[in-house]
Amino acid sequence: MSNTYEVIVVGSGITGGWAAKEFTEKGLSTLVLERGRDVKHVKDYPTANKAPWEFKYRGHLTREEKEQYFIQSNKYNFDASSKHFFVNDQEHRYQYPKEKPFRWFRGYQTGGRSLLWGRGAYRFSDLEFEANLKDGVGVDWPIRYRDISPWYDYVERFIGVAGSVENIWQFPDGQLLPPFDMNQAELVVKSRIEAHYPDRKLIPNRVAHITKAQPGQFKGRSECQTRNLCHRGCPYGAYFTSNSSTLPAAYDTGNLTLQSHAVVESIIYDENKDKAVGVRVIDANTHQTTEYFARVIFLCASTLATTAILLNSKTSRFSEGLANSSGVLGHYLMDHHGHVGGSGTLEGYEDRIYKGYRPAMVAIPRFRNVDRQEMDYLRGYGVWGGAYREGINTTQVGIGEEFKQKLTKYGPWKMGLACQAETLPYYDNRVEIDEKDQDKWGLPMLKVTAEYKENEMLMRKDVKDQIGEMLEVAGLKDISLYEETPIFGDIIHEMGTARMGRDPKTSVLNGYNQCHDIPNLFVSDGSCMASSGNASPSLTYMALTARACDYAIKQMKKGKI
Repeated sequence: MSNTYEVIVVGSGITGGWAAKEFTEKGLSTLVLERGRDVKHVKDYPTANKAPWEFKYRGHLTREEKEQYFIQSNKYNFDASSKHFFVNDQEHRYQYPKEKPFRWFRGYQTGGRSLLWGRGAYRFSDLEFEANLKDGVGVDWPIRYRDISPWYDYVERFIGVAGSVENIWQFPDGQLLPPFDMNQAELVVKSRIEAHYPDRKLIPNRVAHITKAQPGQFKGRSECQTRNLCHRGCPYGAYFTSNSSTLPAAYDTGNLTLQSHAVVESIIYDENKDKAVGVRVIDANTHQTTEYFARVIFLCASTLATTAILLNSKTSRFSEGLANSSGVLGHYLMDHHGHVGGSGTLEGYEDRIYKGYRPAMVAIPRFRNVDRQEMDYLRGYGVWGGAYREGINTTQVGIGEEFKQKLTKYGPWKMGLACQAETLPYYDNRVEIDEKDQDKWGLPMLKVTAEYKENEMLMRKDVKDQIGEMLEVAGLKDISLYEETPIFGDIIHEMGTARMGRDPKTSVLNGYNQCHDIPNLFVSDGSCMASSGNASPSLTYMALTARACDYAIKQMKKGKI
């Protein structure tokens, strides 16, 4: 009985934290299983207030560290100040074909990658929810915008999202705090682009940051100090993490138990009762196995980890993975693609500057294939970027007082734009487990096989052309464009491997994130997604989780699960 709870939540990240909050606030005893160490808000952010000179080697990584973090070190916010929030790649291996590389960025600790995310907070619209049905790729989403809109409201009010109201139907407005101000160069570029293109707007980015708060509005959290050191852990709680927000709310109820170093081996399925009854866990340090039991189980471990758990939970009924009568579990893996963009110099305005280090950008919401199919590819992309003054030029040559004055002057304004683009769901982009190759806990090794295909490549050509054209329209000089080879996983938005759908024969989950095959088992992380859209999906994960918890609680009260 000491290992029995009403709800078990696997994972403590963006969705696991939300599940913990929702269930505990409704009075349900809830166990959260986290495979990594415990990280407490503020207390366990050791580098949050360090100055650059306080880091050994001034923050540069050693050769040994680069070898240990050979995947993680490719992430934009990985450095000496944040590496303790990332996994050691030599200790946490996975497989992929050499010709199809995959980068899996991970953080195994309380809060997971909520400590490391880019904080983009966008709503999907019916442009996304209707896309699969309209163009016949993938399965129809079992929900529409009207179903999730109230839950977007609910989540936004709690986490705090900064942004501007724009009345762009495919980029829905929400419960928004004041946006971060655009700087002078961005305002100039905005006016020129919008004067030229009637279908495009350059707007402040929407991010999960508190820019303005009423007293007591966000318990234990305060306004952003524009330090842009978010990847170290924010001691102000200004940006949303599980550690600063949802988990403290769950702890306040007295109904939360969080078990760290708990590596989930499998879901325990009772064939006689035809339901999931518990979770089998390996202690990460002692390798001892423990079983925990509950009426309802929520998988929120992240797309690949959740899928691996289900694939490893085989039974005589589900020989290809638990809740996988459809056979689609592990398939249709998606990640956005990017690394196409350009930059240029804006002449003039050198008497203008900005204060602080704003942790946000500007955005041009999707403008391709919006009201009609106009391009030779399906779906579309958004453009993100920003402007800044070039820093102090220490390579100048000179002597004396005049030289000192030159050294302290800012350089010209630079403006950059890049894309984040949609990837279609393809059956052969997949996740599998290799039982012949095991990790140090004896679990089958995860293997990822995924690539971008013709549709994405056609889109990338248009992205490059349009960014170049917009930089020219904005009057920038010395324009430089780039395009890198896209690598799956680079955008860190893995999704789709246990997708929602209307038909149990072609999907794993229904419209409430409930397994078609096992009604008391829910999946509400990125694996539930039926399509990827082009914007960060994190806000959608949170809204879907809150909605799924509400549904599960009502079903429990009715005695149906």
